[in-house]
Amino acid sequence: MRRAVCPGSFDPITNGHLDIIGRASRLYDVVHVAVMINQSKQGLFTVEERIDLIREATADYGNIEVESFHGLLVDFCKQRDIPAIVKGLRAVSDFDYELQMAQMNIGLSGVETLFVPTNPTYSFLSSSLVKEVATWGGDVAHLLPAHVHSALLERLRDR
Repeated sequence: MRRAVCPGSFDPITNGHLDIIGRASRLYDVVHVAVMINQSKQGLFTVEERIDLIREATADYGNIEVESFHGLLVDFCKQRDIPAIVKGLRAVSDFDYELQMAQMNIGLSGVETLFVPTNPTYSFLSSSLVKEVATWGGDVAHLLPAHVHSALLERLRDR
């Protein structure tokens, strides 16, 4: 079985994330989507809510496993015998940071990192930007799966 992981906070998952996950799902037998837990950041959605949103968004792929993880990504990979991390790159600025992480990960554990250029349609897209625009009433419906967009609007109304 060829296995890979697509890690992130996914708060919330965007069409840009789904582009990378979907492309990885065509290359690997199983793609683990690891919702990384960062104790220092307060997310808009709980980890459990993010997992549910991702599972619904990826249900049609058929080879996606979604779970949370706290700690080093390489430990997640070692525990599940995953040899590859798949990361999307939006711009050169992403590459600078991700290259350092990839070099650290291979040095720590031998886990390879594969970089996938983001579809130009999503090159500007981030969860943070989506949340900020939506908070101020901007239309982000075209940037998210419909169920995620509904959940985002509901969460922002409840704040």
